[in-house]
Amino acid sequence: MMDHELKLFLSVAEHLHFGKASQACNLSASALTRSIQRLEDELGQKLFIRDNRSVQITEAGLVFKKYAVQAVHDWQAVREGLEDKGKVYGDLSIYSSLTAAYSVLPKLISKFSRDFSEVKIGLRTGAEEEAIEKVLEGEIDIAVAALPDREVRGIEFLPLLVTDLVFVGAKSPTLLSSGSPLDMPLVLPEKGVSRVRVDKWLKNKGNAKDEVTKPIMEVSGNEAILAMVSLGCGVGVVPELVLEKSPFANEIEVIETGADLEPYTVGLCSTKKNLEKTSVGAFWEMAKASDTAVLD
Repeated sequence: MMDHELKLFLSVAEHLHFGKASQACNLSASALTRSIQRLEDELGQKLFIRDNRSVQITEAGLVFKKYAVQAVHDWQAVREGLEDKGKVYGDLSIYSSLTAAYSVLPKLISKFSRDFSEVKIGLRTGAEEEAIEKVLEGEIDIAVAALPDREVRGIEFLPLLVTDLVFVGAKSPTLLSSGSPLDMPLVLPEKGVSRVRVDKWLKNKGNAKDEVTKPIMEVSGNEAILAMVSLGCGVGVVPELVLEKSPFANEIEVIETGADLEPYTVGLCSTKKNLEKTSVGAFWEMAKASDTAVLD
């Protein structure tokens, strides 16, 4: 089974949309469909359930996905083993939030592209709190993520910068009645480092006989938090870097609450196995050797 076909399958599994997957693979939708059908015929199993509205991966598809991720990785390793040891080539998949994509990564990717022009770089954006999970599941080679409070088994972390966690609110709330900013609902991520720290603060605040009854609105991603806050839906908690780079920066202000939230360390994360790939290892070492100017 060819590496190319496995990558096509993984693209559909990622996007769960044949049109988007075909664009990502620079292939016609009909050709992509035929490739998936050939895989299904060879396996004797349906990998996806699809209709005019949606695409869902089947149980057999999930099992095959684990195989495909491993097979693509092993194929890359074999190729590297047969090539010139001093050569860096192949693919490099990177995952980050939108903010990191235009604040942390540009100079790193630009430098890497100049130094290792034969490496094909793929960049995916999404919620920061999902970054480590994407790496652990084998979907991504390397990601920009927040350093977790506890060590995550199998994850290597390279710190790049530190930013404060701040409470933010709209300068002119319109959807909620006026009053103390902290009387408003809290707009928080569903999970992740900042959520853990805010939950800890809320718990301590309650233990201090200051009953916490504010409703919590859960969203995915720091950028979504700022969008909700800008509409006056509540008070959010985000890394200060995200606020500084946000298109909503002029509509939102930092709120002093007296909360002592630990700073937020941002860096690269990967696995030891991924770092064995020459492309991933080269990007990691380049980031490690880069001075702080690369991130300014």
